[in-house]
Amino acid sequence: MNPVQQFSHWEATTPGAIFLQQPLAGQWKKWTYKEAGDEIRRMATALSTYGLPPKSKIAILSKNCAHWFMADMAIWMAGHISVPLYATFTAATIRQILEHSESKILFIGKLDTWDEQRSGIPEGLHCIGISTYINTPYPTWESLVAQHAPMTSFAALRSDDLATIMYTSGTTGNPKGVMATFASFAYVITEGLRHLEAENGKQRFFSYLPLSHVAERSLVEMGTIYSGSTVYFSESLQTFSENLAHAQPTIFLAVPRIWAKFREKILEAMPQPKLDRLLKIPIVRSIIKNAIKKKLGLAKANWVISGAAPIAAELLEWFQRLDVTIRDTYGMTENLAYSHVNLPGVKYGTVGQAWPDVQVRFSETGELQVKHAAVMKGYYKDPELTQSVITDDGFLRTGDKGVVDDEGFLTLTGRVKDQFKTDKGKFVNPTPIELQLLRNPDIDQVCVVGMGIPQPIALINLSAAGKSKSREAILESIRQTFSELNPVLETYERLGAAVVMRDDWTVENGMLTPSLKLKRNELEKANLSKYPEWYKANSVVVWE
Repeated sequence: MNPVQQFSHWEATTPGAIFLQQPLAGQWKKWTYKEAGDEIRRMATALSTYGLPPKSKIAILSKNCAHWFMADMAIWMAGHISVPLYATFTAATIRQILEHSESKILFIGKLDTWDEQRSGIPEGLHCIGISTYINTPYPTWESLVAQHAPMTSFAALRSDDLATIMYTSGTTGNPKGVMATFASFAYVITEGLRHLEAENGKQRFFSYLPLSHVAERSLVEMGTIYSGSTVYFSESLQTFSENLAHAQPTIFLAVPRIWAKFREKILEAMPQPKLDRLLKIPIVRSIIKNAIKKKLGLAKANWVISGAAPIAAELLEWFQRLDVTIRDTYGMTENLAYSHVNLPGVKYGTVGQAWPDVQVRFSETGELQVKHAAVMKGYYKDPELTQSVITDDGFLRTGDKGVVDDEGFLTLTGRVKDQFKTDKGKFVNPTPIELQLLRNPDIDQVCVVGMGIPQPIALINLSAAGKSKSREAILESIRQTFSELNPVLETYERLGAAVVMRDDWTVENGMLTPSLKLKRNELEKANLSKYPEWYKANSVVVWE
């Protein structure tokens, strides 16, 4: 079944079950499947009054919220194609994507920087504002829902119809529009829920990573809809911890930076030496673990997943001591985030084994290639780029390099394009080195670079713990890490210095994607000219 059929099934069979829970001004607003279905059907009717051709593109610009889910469903119910935009996109990127996708209508929802973004709306584009979250000069969701009757017979959607165009957040170059079908979504989430043994109607999801990102869309949105369960949202960054603790999800997805931040918060409340002591006391151990998990919001989590970027094995092992088993997973927008997972077994330092029915092979140059039923149809309006990443026999060229062990567990060793050449003519793969550096709790983010200098250097952002220490303490911390790491690296890989950057890398300053992945190209562009100076400083730690 496609998502509309699946939602309609729960709407008919469990109308009173809670579908959406949205915090508003500290209070939880709830929609049952019947109540949400009524709004979705009314909005689908409203969309039909615009006189659009079938399968028109309709965009969503909003942070995660209940209306994001309902807008997506209304677009499909009306027979159109949804185009999600990251809520952090600049006006220029918004305009580029709306024009490239030929979107005819834009839903405008929960946003932090609407005043700066509004200039990106092309003249003449129909817009619908969601006044629950934002004031705009456009017709509102609420008024349109009130004015129209519920749609009783929705558009016939074929499994191979295009469901959405997901524009990648762009770690390199401009965003690309990945085309995914209804069949792709159905395949990935049906297989995923089956292997997670997720009982229908019993799951609790927490939606906070951008819904424009493939992992959140595939697991959280589709997982909620296909399992007939409940999804909770976060009201703001300030209330995130409180909202997550309230939700207590059964299936929880996070990216590596979130896990690092969780650990920081735990250690702020209970320093590592004290935690170590308490975990050694049999009676106290379980009390401490349960208290931490409850406060994090993971007391009921059966499946805890990490994705979107590499995560240090040391961080996974740290959480395992609290009985939080984080399953690292691997995928990309182009394959609907469905490739490898640590399930049922877990082997830290790997991204797991291939999901059933996923074919895996390596090219002559060592590039990982995968094939399954949910690989994208291609990049929207770009057949040449599509042909460059999908082989003649249907395998997706991932751009990643890795190795598979005897049990089928995949270890990623870096991106093909992330390799750089030092001025000694040696190629360095930065990812494995970065993961080792992240074992140091004083380091929050790291980017190993080295183009044009004899040896690589590490650009770092300090963690909250690191920022609380003196420069002398950081020097000793980094020196200790280098003394452990450099001897096990090849001579040409050994780090010459760590540069503590003045500013943290954020989505807002353009150094991270909305899914919190490092934009290596942007960092290179901003700092390349400084590499020789930093290297010649001849110091273990250089302060920008």
